[in-house]
Amino acid sequence: MAVFVVGGAVRDALMGLPVNDRDWVVVGSTPGAMTAQGYMPVGKDFPVFLHPRTREEYALARTERKTAHGYKGFAVHADPGVTLEEDLARRDLTINAMALPEAEAAALQSSSLADASQAPAWLSQVIDPWGGLADLRAKQLRHVTAAFAEDPVRILRVARFAARFNDFAVAPETMALMQAMVEDGEVNHLVPERVWQEMSKGLMSTQPSRLFEVLRACGALKVLLPELDRLWGVPQRPEYHPEVDTGVHMMLVMDMCARLNMPLAVRVTCLMHDLGKGTTPADALPRHIGHEDRSVKLLQKVCERLRVPSDCKELAEVVAREHGNIHRSAELGPQAVMRLLERCDAIRQPERFARLLQACECDARGRLGFEDAAYPQAARLLHAQHAALSVQTAPIAQAAAAEGLAGPEIGKQIAQARVKAIAQALG
Repeated sequence: MAVFVVGGAVRDALMGLPVNDRDWVVVGSTPGAMTAQGYMPVGKDFPVFLHPRTREEYALARTERKTAHGYKGFAVHADPGVTLEEDLARRDLTINAMALPEAEAAALQSSSLADASQAPAWLSQVIDPWGGLADLRAKQLRHVTAAFAEDPVRILRVARFAARFNDFAVAPETMALMQAMVEDGEVNHLVPERVWQEMSKGLMSTQPSRLFEVLRACGALKVLLPELDRLWGVPQRPEYHPEVDTGVHMMLVMDMCARLNMPLAVRVTCLMHDLGKGTTPADALPRHIGHEDRSVKLLQKVCERLRVPSDCKELAEVVAREHGNIHRSAELGPQAVMRLLERCDAIRQPERFARLLQACECDARGRLGFEDAAYPQAARLLHAQHAALSVQTAPIAQAAAAEGLAGPEIGKQIAQARVKAIAQALG
């Protein structure tokens, strides 16, 4: 049998990126032969084995064909006769369809194709039947074969790679193929979990806006996230949003999330906080009165449809409802600040409140000309929250109970103490 490291490890090494995980393909072997050598079988859909020492995954070379069940799975053909080239042909992009023999894989490390003097010794051993090296040099995302069209999730993968490698362009023929797939209704059948899996990875990429740029260009965004797609072309008041276009604003916000290295929940929240602006009546534009409540209702439907994790959904709901009040919070006095903290559940969930403020900062700075602006609202509200949390509630409750007070009356006294503490903190 012959063993090769394939896919992302080869690609990343050639791009000068760290090589974290290695995928292995075994040609000319069988499940029985693998187990006889101590490999442990895992997975149900196709033959994958764990190396007896390194515990890395080794997959038998295979071909795939879409089954009669459509997007529920692929028929897998894995036997000793499947060649490495056939295995690589089933992959999505040429830059992910390169391999290196096992003997050379030990030396696999980051390099630079841009500098010939730094070209690795193993470069000449790269197996590249589909032109991945040329596409890496040309910074191009190109599909391997027409089999790309059999799995519409690959559209999301291309968009995700465009967001990760943000100086790569989608090859014209690949974009045309993706557009044809969308027109043929292929994207309508995507399983929600797979959509979320790829989209969440794209959101955490270097330039998330490119994820949506590619999805819009091929027409997939209108199918997968029509609530977001309709934001382009919707105007906002230029005195607050110099970029005017709501869709453009959303992409500025997403890239600000990446610039500030925000966690996934914040990025999801930012993506959904203004969805209601897409349903503002035309005669009310460019004002968006009541868009907050509309945004909450729309994002709840999106989160249910895509099976978005509850922590992302809950944070998005609060930010969609309160982001305007957060932005205007410098004008609020102690009592109003306390009411805002209560609506945001900042006392019970202080860590979530910090993420809420991060999302609001990305929103405020995701505007044309405001990229480097300060956001003092966050520091002021965190200071107020800290003051409210510093109030010792047990002595207040005990004293109130001794006076015969209970329930709401005790809560009222605690709230008053917190307002007083906020007033002192804010000066």
